[in-house]
Amino acid sequence: MEIKVNFLDNLRLEAKFDDFTVVADQPIRYKGDGSAPGPFDYFLASSALCAAYFVKLYCQTRNIPTEHIRLSQNNIVDPENRYNQIFKIQVELPADISEKDRQGILRSIDRCTVKKVVQTGPEFIIEEVENLDSDAQALLMVNPDSETSTYIAGKDLPLEQTIATMSGILADLGMKVEIASWRNIVPNVWSLHVRDAHSPMCFTNGKGATKEAALASSLGEFIERLNCNFFYNDQFWGEDIANAAFVHYPEERWFKPGRNDALPAEILDAHCLAVYNPDGELRGSHLYDTNSGNVERGICALPYVRKSDGKVVYFPSNLIENLYLSNGMSAGNTLAEAQVQCLSEIFERAVKREIIEGEIALPDVPDAVLAKYPGILAGIQGLEEQGFPVLVKDASLGGQFPVMCVTLMNPRTGGVFASFGAHPSLAVALERSLTELLQGRSFEGLNDLPQPTFESHAVTEPNNSVEHFIDSSGVVSWRFFSAKADYEFVEWDFSGQGTDSNAEEAATLFGILEDMGKEVYMAVYEHLGATACRMLVPGYSEVYPVDDLIWDNTNKALFFREDILNLHRLDDDELQALVERLEESELDDYTDISTLIGIEFDDNTDWGQLTILELKLLIYVALQRFDEAKELVETFLQYNDNTVERGLFYQALNVVLEVVLDDELEMSDYEANFRRMFGSTRMDAALGSVEGTVRFFGLTPTSMKLEGLDRHLRLIDSFKKLHKARANVSALTH
Repeated sequence: MEIKVNFLDNLRLEAKFDDFTVVADQPIRYKGDGSAPGPFDYFLASSALCAAYFVKLYCQTRNIPTEHIRLSQNNIVDPENRYNQIFKIQVELPADISEKDRQGILRSIDRCTVKKVVQTGPEFIIEEVENLDSDAQALLMVNPDSETSTYIAGKDLPLEQTIATMSGILADLGMKVEIASWRNIVPNVWSLHVRDAHSPMCFTNGKGATKEAALASSLGEFIERLNCNFFYNDQFWGEDIANAAFVHYPEERWFKPGRNDALPAEILDAHCLAVYNPDGELRGSHLYDTNSGNVERGICALPYVRKSDGKVVYFPSNLIENLYLSNGMSAGNTLAEAQVQCLSEIFERAVKREIIEGEIALPDVPDAVLAKYPGILAGIQGLEEQGFPVLVKDASLGGQFPVMCVTLMNPRTGGVFASFGAHPSLAVALERSLTELLQGRSFEGLNDLPQPTFESHAVTEPNNSVEHFIDSSGVVSWRFFSAKADYEFVEWDFSGQGTDSNAEEAATLFGILEDMGKEVYMAVYEHLGATACRMLVPGYSEVYPVDDLIWDNTNKALFFREDILNLHRLDDDELQALVERLEESELDDYTDISTLIGIEFDDNTDWGQLTILELKLLIYVALQRFDEAKELVETFLQYNDNTVERGLFYQALNVVLEVVLDDELEMSDYEANFRRMFGSTRMDAALGSVEGTVRFFGLTPTSMKLEGLDRHLRLIDSFKKLHKARANVSALTH
């Protein structure tokens, strides 16, 4: 994690990381102002807090209340060497906790990350640099031996060369990528979380049988998502980008809707229109670009090549953003390598959906077949030893598709996790199923798995498929576990046998789709110095329902974004119009404003917690429409999960509105005790909101220029690095 430090007045310091700011000071006796803890105090507190976190985690997963558990830490300093200290952590447990859980809680404290890092002894490197944002890949901490060449199935170049190439590309872009965490909880299963140190919203999770394979996976995914703009998918990219020569890619084209908002003739083709517009309800305005919001330019469309005949077909960026998420994106050392990964991913997701929604029972992989893969077997046995039964299934549906499944059961919670993996090689598909299962997860993380069900509607409803796509947290049918399989086991093999195996495998996978009557559209991106591709298979690879283009399109943001960002500047008529649009939209009141308008607010601010319900409430208060405001305040207090502080403000506002709306009550009779209950600062805000001297309490003013929205501005800065690189390549080629 990158922590940037600013020097404040006197001895005060400010550390900034992610969306947090920590201020440190020194005691007055050391010439400080005593306004904040000192750096060493934070260090001491970190180990106590870390220990308490692991206690809380242990208790939460076992439904043990923590109200009467007490924990403290004291540091005992050696009088002859103040750097030699003993950290004594003591925990007081209630009498009714079992001996087993007492020992479990003590063992959980022993797992404290701060403790383990201190005991291992971190290495400090102190150096001067010309620019803090340079040396972009120095944080990766994995330096593969340049003399070694490790080949794994599916990669056209050694891992060492892949890592070096991709690291260099990110460095040239000015992306300072850091590793946030590694995990290796069972043998031969590694995963890691990497992110842009400047814009942590840009992150990927890599996985593999070794740490080098996991690193190559995460860097490849990072570059894939940069190339396909996925990190910035639902966000507003700012007015500069919106009015630039191009928004997404130099080769994009813009088309105006036709008469009566008809779809432009230049976009999509007959095959696509049959999928996306079967009832003729799709209009041009449904396809305006969400990221730029530049309706005047028309519809932004991106060129894709139709596999069957090589013809270029233009797909609206809005359509891709709304329906496909990250499905069918890949980067590779070669185009064929990327194509195999893309196609494998598409089959994995589509077959998984068919199995989950169809409640299909899959055949077990025989022990004799599993024995051929001792590395995978060791990982499975590691899970079994921890008390998690594992089922290994053939998900090829009788040898039709290159897909495998590893399913974990958690007897402690009754939850299950069905993980799927795909690749032309059965061994690679099986390895991917296992590594996907544990990607970014600890053993505690396996306690949050959903329970299976016999209720068919729970597994067939569209949102369940989306949950399975995002993080495999969807529900699985009990019928999936039947010993009576719907298909026979097939020891399939779609892998290539020649010197250019990836090209052979890509051809095989394309052939499966062709035999199914599916059309494939592909875009290849090489602007950043790496080969990446994105494939769309209409009617097969969508993640969200096609109806979302009409009924839940992300460009609904365009109806609200500008007014919400200019909220403090709107007059009463404009506020009235905004709240009417919100009411008429019939959007879920608990939709957060960040999602609605595509802005990355800091989660720790009132903007970051703001929902449609709360926004409407504040507008009604500003308009002096107290009856509507009172109704929404009551709803907020009953159902909202905002911060304690925000809840107390609305409790205060609620009683103020109660008095204001009752002709028989006088504020002067109650104000003194209201202030005693809620505090003067909070009451000043509540009374000021009703009187009109305080508007939109807690929401700092901003605008379409996004001032004060540092988190979102960092995201735009990240995208501008790509935009600049693409503009440079375009200038050279033209």
